[in-house]
Amino acid sequence: MKQKLIAYRGEKFTLEWYFDSRGKSNASEYYHQLTEEERDKIFYLFKLLGNMGKIFNKQKFRDEDDQIYAFKSDQNRLLCFFFHGAKVVITNGFQKKQDKLPPREKKRAVKAKEDYIKRNRGGNYYD
Repeated sequence: MKQKLIAYRGEKFTLEWYFDSRGKSNASEYYHQLTEEERDKIFYLFKLLGNMGKIFNKQKFRDEDDQIYAFKSDQNRLLCFFFHGAKVVITNGFQKKQDKLPPREKKRAVKAKEDYIKRNRGGNYYD
């Protein structure tokens, strides 16, 4: 596996950035454009999930239905899904501007999940 895909390797889960067929990763790009303080807060959540296997605080990690979950830190959101092999795949990031999850962002995460599964099963995701 390409090391650049790994967001965090923990005791329970490995968190990795989803990238599309062109090699673009919305989630990684979003994360890396944040301030150091914002990145530190989100990375703490990555470590917590990666090492403990669960984040109990729904203010920090929430089930958004359709097997999509959200890391939540201040106004920043990173959506993800769980995949066999103890993986958490982070699909997209955005700044929250309303109370509810924007349908467009959730659709983006679901589409990324479907693409990841299809490309992974086809053996061409990690080329």
